[in-house]
Amino acid sequence: MMMSMFSSVSGLKAHQTKMDVIGNNIANVNTIGFKASRATFQEIFSQTLASASSPDALSGRGGVNPVQVGLGMNVDAIDIQMERGSVQRTESPTDLSIEGEGFFIVRGGNEGEYRFTRAGNFTIDKLGNLVTSSGQNVYGWMKYTYGDNGYEFDTQEPLQPINLYQDIYNMNKRIIAAQVTTEAVFAGNLDATEPAIGTALGTAPDVTNIDPQFTVPVKVFDKLGNEYKINIKFWKNYVDTSGSSPETSWYYEIDGGTNATIGASGFIKFDSSGRIINETGFDVKNTVTIQPNPASGASEFDVEFNFEQLSMYADDSSVKSVRVDGYAPGTLVTFSIGGDGVITGVYDNGRQQPLGQIALATFENPAGLEKVGANQFAQTTNSGDFSVGKIPGKDGAGVLIPGTLEMSNVDLAKQFTEMIITQRGYQANSRVMTASDEILQELANIKR
Repeated sequence: MMMSMFSSVSGLKAHQTKMDVIGNNIANVNTIGFKASRATFQEIFSQTLASASSPDALSGRGGVNPVQVGLGMNVDAIDIQMERGSVQRTESPTDLSIEGEGFFIVRGGNEGEYRFTRAGNFTIDKLGNLVTSSGQNVYGWMKYTYGDNGYEFDTQEPLQPINLYQDIYNMNKRIIAAQVTTEAVFAGNLDATEPAIGTALGTAPDVTNIDPQFTVPVKVFDKLGNEYKINIKFWKNYVDTSGSSPETSWYYEIDGGTNATIGASGFIKFDSSGRIINETGFDVKNTVTIQPNPASGASEFDVEFNFEQLSMYADDSSVKSVRVDGYAPGTLVTFSIGGDGVITGVYDNGRQQPLGQIALATFENPAGLEKVGANQFAQTTNSGDFSVGKIPGKDGAGVLIPGTLEMSNVDLAKQFTEMIITQRGYQANSRVMTASDEILQELANIKR
């Protein structure tokens, strides 16, 4: 009788533990990045009343199975279910979810153990740090270089707390430095019906009192980011009909206005089909030195004016700048996060600049991680060691989905079903306890 009571006690304890697991799952049904747990049972060692015996072929006696009485049960395991939860769209630029494997890497400052989470409800603090809701830093890479495919982050560098405003490699990222103009490329048409005003193909005409037939404005910048409004003035110069095919030259002057001294000019030649003729003495590409006003504090700089894409047809003049490098300094306005974890800053001068790249951690056995609260996990001896960060979308790591959050993976219907089964199991074990008590009471009443 005592064995049945002890067995029922073990059943009561185990079912209570399972109910605790279910209750915790249901309590976290709306917790961001929460992973449900599952409790499973196993029987305890059984007492053998009689061992098994084999059949005897000579005597014809049959075999006997072992006779055993179980001694109850206990909790076998409480497993973490690592299936991905549903995704909720939030539109917040710092909210992230992971489609696939991996965890965000967080830590409180520059010391201590790394923690790992699927909860991507991040924010930016006043210093520009990308942090969790509890103030822990999100880790990734900050150093990058420009290559043939654009900028690439150096993922061989140690992981660092991501800061959108400054870092040791790029200094102050809230302001993007000015870029001096080195090239201005033009395209479009010069009207072939304009009258020629010159006297020879390569001789500059006197344009002192003659308005330009077409003017192209362009903005360039010095090394400090000062802006200069340059005007390129065009005149149809001369049509040479001495050869087998007519050739037409256009004369241009580059005017820097009151803030810069330029005084450059040149010629462009077209054939009878309206195409550029690139030959010595005609400045299809003209490198011009621009001398800013000394009061600006900027030094002189060279700009190559490229007219190779011009044409001359009997149509309205339409020359315009199609590519001008260089820009004024800009202030960080907003940012966006890509699926590869790259955070790109957008500045008020129209430029963009990388601010950092978020790293992910992957494990051989994610279910072996240990829950440490605050939607975070710690590595264990059975999860596998975290060694290096992974680029989202590469080496088995999932891609990021900005503006979304991964919700809990708790299935309420399944949890309620488990709750009913667990409740019935607990009730059945309590009935065993009651029945055993009644039998013992009857045994005590025999003496009467």
